[in-house]
Amino acid sequence: MPREGGAARFRSILFDRDHRGGDLRETEPDFFGDLNLDQVLTAFAVGREEYELRPFFYTPLQSAGTVSYRHDVIADLEKSDVLAAVARFAEAMRRMREHLAHAKKLRYAQYELPRQAWFMESIEIYCEAVTSLSVELEGSSATSDGLRGLSDYLRQYVASESFTALVEGAAALTEVLNGIRYRIRIEGLRVTVSRYEDDADYSVEVMETFERFRQGGVKSYLVRLPQQLDVNDTEVKILELVARLHPEPFSERAEYCAQHRDFADETITRFDREVQFYIGYLELIGRLRAAGLPFCYPQVSACSKEIQATDTFDLALADKLVPENRDVVCNDFYLNEPERMLVVSGPNNGGKTTFARMFGQLHYLASLGLPVPGRSVALVLPDQIFAHFEREEEIETLRGKFEDELVRVHEILERATSSSVIVMNESFNSTTLNDALFVGTEVMLQLLDRGCIGVYVTFVDEIAFLSEATVSMVSEVAPENPAQRTFRVLRRPADGLAYASAIAEKYGLTYERLMERIGA
Repeated sequence: MPREGGAARFRSILFDRDHRGGDLRETEPDFFGDLNLDQVLTAFAVGREEYELRPFFYTPLQSAGTVSYRHDVIADLEKSDVLAAVARFAEAMRRMREHLAHAKKLRYAQYELPRQAWFMESIEIYCEAVTSLSVELEGSSATSDGLRGLSDYLRQYVASESFTALVEGAAALTEVLNGIRYRIRIEGLRVTVSRYEDDADYSVEVMETFERFRQGGVKSYLVRLPQQLDVNDTEVKILELVARLHPEPFSERAEYCAQHRDFADETITRFDREVQFYIGYLELIGRLRAAGLPFCYPQVSACSKEIQATDTFDLALADKLVPENRDVVCNDFYLNEPERMLVVSGPNNGGKTTFARMFGQLHYLASLGLPVPGRSVALVLPDQIFAHFEREEEIETLRGKFEDELVRVHEILERATSSSVIVMNESFNSTTLNDALFVGTEVMLQLLDRGCIGVYVTFVDEIAFLSEATVSMVSEVAPENPAQRTFRVLRRPADGLAYASAIAEKYGLTYERLMERIGA
């Protein structure tokens, strides 16, 4: 295959030429469960298990250039002609793999001839898929570096001597093998295979004899039987006898299969796998877009700490609510210099945790180069994301809940940098108000000292006023009914009722619980 020109530089539809990332991550990041990103992955990867998409979702990008590269590719895939071409290619490649898998099952010597037939068909499917994709991409509306680079690569690959030999060799062999005719004679349990000697075609005579009885078009009761993947021993023996009668084409086919054992191009098969990462995610957000929820391509920066998002929401939660025809509440937030941390307080069950998850999800999805929930979004490109959510006590550690929280926060502080994103949700709730205030203040000051950005959900309102780098946000309740949650989180000073609400909830003194008791 030619190695000169732009095509030689194309390797991946997920990573641009300047990408300097390491290997793909194979294990789930620690914060996935806290931010419900595991649910997002499941939602778009279901039905695509054969592509092993998890490592792509586990590996965030560190370069704004690669993020932009992915944005351009996804924008192309949102064009109907481009998506249709890629979808047809993916379906053909799936059929190719099915044929190869079946050929692999026919591993015993007596099934060598059927195995070669399945292998040859897989080559023909592959050649047609690659040729068609090359033609369709060349004439498509794709403009991204990724898909134009792939198009250039395919054009050179299809014109290469190796691919031409693959196509022409398969076509020539298929034509010869399809032209072989033979005669089968069955007498009791004896089957005889011999050369075809221009025997009379009795089907023609039968049709002519019964032509006079035809009465016009009638309903057909013929049914198409499914293609039988397996061959029985009798069919195999017949095929062997045919091969003995015509040894040359069968010998050439065996040589052809051996010569092209690894016929599929590595770059093309990599594209077939990688592009499913985009298509699966587009299908997920397409369902939500159809329900009226907005998505956009976020601006990402490795330098600026100023961020903003309008009409954004928790993607995992929305994927559950939309099929149930339930409303999805959208929220806004922003941080301007010198602000760094959003401190969210308010009554329980008011959307604070959902807001925190949303904040983390946005930054992670943006770091994957994917469209994110929201009408307009600008975020930092984090080097790491850390989440601190309440956990059940683990008896193996011999630590209480508060001690365990301190240990986990200490690990975060040791690793966090000025480019890190922090999501802390109701940390230190297991201790007293004074201890929560003291520890929370110390942790917040250290995070601010490192220059991290993030969100800190707490019932300790004082933390929201530590410095000009902290911003208070409050989960809103309906003005006419304080017991009714709106699930909106607004940028305004804390009202001092968060701790009181937490205590009331703990001891069953909330409005709802009191009304339940009165009603009982």
